Amino acid sequence: MKLTRRAILATVSAAAILAQPLMAAAQELPRNVRLVIGSTSTGGDTYQNAAIVADALAEKLGINIKVDAVGPTEAFKAVGRDKRGTTLMMHHDQSYLGHLYGVRGYDDIFAEYQIGPTVAVNPGNAYLLPKDSPYQSMDDILKAVESGERVRVAIQPGGVSEIGFSAMKNAAKLAAPGSEENLVAVNTGSQSDKDQALFDDLADVINGSIQSNEQYTQLPADDQKAMRFVWITARPETLSQAPEAGMGKLSRDDMLKYASPETSVTLDGSKDFTFDKVFFFIYNKDMDPAIVKQIDDALAEIYADGTIQERQKEAFFIPDFRPSAEARAHLEEKNAAYAKVIDAIGAAQTN
Repeated sequence: MKLTRRAILATVSAAAILAQPLMAAAQELPRNVRLVIGSTSTGGDTYQNAAIVADALAEKLGINIKVDAVGPTEAFKAVGRDKRGTTLMMHHDQSYLGHLYGVRGYDDIFAEYQIGPTVAVNPGNAYLLPKDSPYQSMDDILKAVESGERVRVAIQPGGVSEIGFSAMKNAAKLAAPGSEENLVAVNTGSQSDKDQALFDDLADVINGSIQSNEQYTQLPADDQKAMRFVWITARPETLSQAPEAGMGKLSRDDMLKYASPETSVTLDGSKDFTFDKVFFFIYNKDMDPAIVKQIDDALAEIYADGTIQERQKEAFFIPDFRPSAEARAHLEEKNAAYAKVIDAIGAAQTN
């Protein structure tokens, strides 16, 4: 049967109308979203930060978002398989540092995934030593290795924990080439492992955090577990946004004394090394750009409202929202800067 022109137009119009809901659905987040994180802990800073952001985003968009602590390897696999937006990922600088250090399971995130927005900074990355240590400052440590002393630093290799150690070695090399060999990594696992290395006198310095280790700095000097801070890697601009009361007995002013410029670990002889631990979204490389924009727009409104900032500050996070394009540029800049440090020193060698 031959269709009239009017019938053909009606058929095309009906088909277009039927297709519209499907097109719209393809450009929005699904009703149920899984937010995988690069940690297996539900008590750490990654889970805590992800939960704050997920709650705010879910409420804003009227969807369900479940945070799933699966660890980095499984998180990358999960988001790599899902371009529909059903699975999103959140992690921190470990995501690209792991690749720079050659850790198995870490691809180049800038080539293999889309970079989503940044949401917060944990300014607490730090280095500590026993309260009765003869070293009073980072200058003392660098002078000690220059004089031939061997200083052992407990780290978890291949990421956030190691980048500060690489910066120490770089600073030692710049001050006295060859002295960096006297800074020796004690490769451990979790924070509790690093702490134990200090308790057992297997390390002279450890990587830690304000959140995890401030409690030990309150102990009397004759306690085997007593520690004190020697370096906080965050930028002073970041720490200046922390609550004035700080955390525990460590005030914001106290923190600033352990950070640049008062505590200096040089990057190139004129500029200090600093490191802010930034949390950000990671997406499937082929996820619809409309979904990327939807998340950017929703988070822009959430941060403009201001409520999320209060929750983050209560948990000792510094709010740091940057939309996807700006976040990518910022993280690529950090990646390039730290690549130079790592290339100059190389990955840590175990004692």
